[in-house]
Amino acid sequence: MSKSKNKLKAVDFFCGGGGMSYGMKKAGIKVLAGIDNDSNCEETYKANIKGAEFINADVFDLKEQELQETLKLEQNDDNLLLIGCSPCQFWSIINTDKEKSKKSANLLIEFERFVKYFNPGYVVVENVPGVLRRKKESGLEDFINWLEENNYKVHFKVHNTSDYKVPQNRKRFTLVANRVTDVEIEPVLGRGKKLTVRDAIGEHNGFPKLHAGNKDPENRNTVAGLEPICIERMQYIKKDGGSRFDFAHIPRLQLDCFIGRDSSFRDTFGRLWWDRPSSTITTKFYAVSNGRFTHPEEDRALSLGEGAALQSFPKDYKFHGTSIANIARLIGNAVPPEYARRIGLALKKNHINKLNTT
Repeated sequence: MSKSKNKLKAVDFFCGGGGMSYGMKKAGIKVLAGIDNDSNCEETYKANIKGAEFINADVFDLKEQELQETLKLEQNDDNLLLIGCSPCQFWSIINTDKEKSKKSANLLIEFERFVKYFNPGYVVVENVPGVLRRKKESGLEDFINWLEENNYKVHFKVHNTSDYKVPQNRKRFTLVANRVTDVEIEPVLGRGKKLTVRDAIGEHNGFPKLHAGNKDPENRNTVAGLEPICIERMQYIKKDGGSRFDFAHIPRLQLDCFIGRDSSFRDTFGRLWWDRPSSTITTKFYAVSNGRFTHPEEDRALSLGEGAALQSFPKDYKFHGTSIANIARLIGNAVPPEYARRIGLALKKNHINKLNTT
């Protein structure tokens, strides 16, 4: 059989702006399509994941046979990889509106429906650690049981992406299921020292000095604006890892919500350290009040491009959106492409080994 017939091909459910798809492509896996119910993802996905189809659909409404016909998929295909990185607000430890995010609680169960129908050679799931802590409620326990009962070798664990050459501390639940061999597949670990903020951003990496409120038609150097009092607060925060405690002794600068509550939200207004991995890049990384998202030296929040770089997106990745918040959501929700690539490399190695022994 030809090599092209044996090439791994993937369908990326809940694809967002394409972080997982991009990493899989870099690993040499053909991405057939990305599926997402958010049409705001489409322009970004299409601009970067060349050759893949974008399917704007709600997984609750999408039927297995419909997807099969659209992409000409086969059941029981050893070369097929189904990926499900569903939005995870409901299971996140970050304060979110649980009522608003209730629909996301059942997305894993909907994804499982497609896995059962297609019985692919490989399955990948990436999500917040909360799905593992509450694996009964999230549907994860039943899903893993089904996979194991149907001859899949299943790896599932919480990994920190900083161990996989992503310059960011980001703990994520990762499941890799394989029914092609009896090997438990794990992402390929990074060698050497962990990457840090210094390895990803700064003038030496092509990121210019910027000011709060900078606009960039290409979006890369766009920075959220700041009120004058916030800019003044910035000037008191020590370079390279300072925090809101550096201005807490000045009554007019201290925030009312932190008076007598120094132990709460300690990272708010915090600067990143140059020589450590960044804190987790969330969908709100563009705002200094939402975590440790202040530039290590400059008096501003991270630019959109800097947040993307800390997520391991390449500099030429194009993000499209109608606002800073819209684009930051695409970046913060993404699977770091380098982490995805390392999952893909492990899958590809396993598949090649299988082909070489048959």
